[in-house]
Parts: sequence; C-alpha cells; structure tokens
Amino acid sequence: MTDDPLDTENRITALAREIVERYTAAGWTIATVESCTGGLVAGAITDIAGSSAVIDRGFVTYSNQAKIELVGVDPAALESHGAVSEVVARQMAEGGRERSGVTVAVSITGIAGPGGGSETKPVGLVHFACAGPDATVYREKRFGDLGRAGIRAASVIVALEMLLKN
Repeated sequence: MTDDPLDTENRITALAREIVERYTAAGWTIATVESCTGGLVAGAITDIAGSSAVIDRGFVTYSNQAKIELVGVDPAALESHGAVSEVVARQMAEGGRERSGVTVAVSITGIAGPGGGSETKPVGLVHFACAGPDATVYREKRFGDLGRAGIRAASVIVALEMLLKN
C-alpha cells in the first residue's frame, strides 16, 4: 500500500468500479460484513454510479453481539477463537451470504488500533473471508501498525480484491 492517500483513494475507486462492472455483467449481488472497517467497503462500492445493481446490503458487525445476531456467528467460536480469527471471518461471510441471499459476501475482522492488540493478535492483524457460490476463500493480513486509517484503507483494498477474484 502506498503512503499517498490520493493513490490509495484512486486504487479503491478503481477496484470498486471494476466490481460494479463485472458483477453487473454477471448479474451477481454483494453483501459486506464489516467489523474494523465499519462499512467502508460498502461505502466504496456505493460511491460508484450503478452500484445499486450489485450491492444488496452491508452489515456493520462491530460488536460480538452484532456478529451473533445479524449474521449468525456462533458464540462458542467467539469464545474460543476471539472475534479476530479465521473461524469468525468465515462465519461472518457465510452467514452474511446466507442471511441476505446474495451471490457473494465479504467479511473483515481485525485490529485497527491504536490499542487493542496483543502479542498473539497485534495491531494490524486482519482476517478476511469471501463466501461465493462455490467456496469460501480466506486471507490473513498482518499490515503492521500503519495507523488506524492506514489499516482500514489497506483492509478495504484487500476486501475489494477478494471480491474481484471470486
């Protein structure tokens, strides 16, 4: 990721535009299930004219309770693995897809900082999942401490790239 906010913004816009074009052509729909990004992925897509053809909804599941109630994350998974984990990211994406009836759902859960990190789960650790018609794809990124805005922007880019690869 670049240090130039304008380059980052342009990259996000370009990715979102490509998603809207591809998904519109395919007749596919999207839901986002976001924790540390707080709706930024859905916002990036809806910034693009014509996005209403593809984006159905965005779930902002910042709290564990929201993850449970809105997209069906198993409380036992939260208890044993924590909100910032592969298991929870997968359940967020799969639950978002199932509950909204979309073609693809992408999820993001991580630690944007500046606090909240630990030795095993440092600031900058983000888990992503993208549930599509054939499979759920998972990624883990350790961005390091780019600052809260930097981690969130980098996370948006990864989520958008995952939507393009699905």
